[in-house]
Amino acid sequence: MELRLLPKGKPAFSVEFFPPKDEAGEERLWSSLDALQSVSPDFVSVTYGAGGSSRDRTIRVTSEITNRTKIATVAHLTCVGSTSDEIDEVLSQYRDAGISTILALRGDPSGGPRAEWVRTEGGFDHADQLLERAIEKGFTVGVAAFPDGHPASNGDFDRDVEVLKRKSKLGAQFATTQFFFDIDRYLRLRDSLIAQGVEIPLIAGILPITNFKQLVRMAELSGAELPRGIVERISQVQEDPIALRERGIEIALEMGQRLISEGVPGLHFYTMNSSSATVEIVARLGLR
Repeated sequence: MELRLLPKGKPAFSVEFFPPKDEAGEERLWSSLDALQSVSPDFVSVTYGAGGSSRDRTIRVTSEITNRTKIATVAHLTCVGSTSDEIDEVLSQYRDAGISTILALRGDPSGGPRAEWVRTEGGFDHADQLLERAIEKGFTVGVAAFPDGHPASNGDFDRDVEVLKRKSKLGAQFATTQFFFDIDRYLRLRDSLIAQGVEIPLIAGILPITNFKQLVRMAELSGAELPRGIVERISQVQEDPIALRERGIEIALEMGQRLISEGVPGLHFYTMNSSSATVEIVARLGLR
């Protein structure tokens, strides 16, 4: 199915899943997707496990989502652990499965996002190379954006803007941000791009908080900043799962309402393969 990025009158609404590690996880994923069909996401994106069986499961599950749900699917693809020939093969598999949109990412080194990057022999160094290859193969291509700064940019905001500007010139059709909690940082990034004539849609990433330890771990892995106010609000209820879920939904609603008022083109929810909080947030925001 074709990707609808900018439905008329309302921001786009999308969700992200990661590939399940086993059959039980796969069953949970399909259950979550069944629940999400009631609110009709504009697209589902699936993160990419580089190498071996994880990559194979990613490709298979991603391919099945569109067939099972009829929801447009965005397939992540990274440079990690793959030669250019292997990347071509993955793109061919996605195309054969009817997937027409790719999110092109460099991906994290094996030592984590802040570790030194080591190129796979015969592979790519940067996401822009992957972007160009996917466009050559006829895909619509999106890229990542980082309101809190890319882990490899060492806080150089201007460098992050230039990277997105280059990717837009190369043909990227949209950017999806890493999850964030400081909306002013998102707006700074968006406005800086606009000031340089870059009109790429900047879809805002939201992580509904339902688990405090998971939140801290995700922030450490991604480099996302956790504002003191958010940590205080969540830590107050971290031992009460019901209260924590309600507080997390409250924070996501506050973020969504402000972003919508600022004219955000889309909201992208990091579901952690559980859909109930996202379904509630989307309904209460009036997106569906």
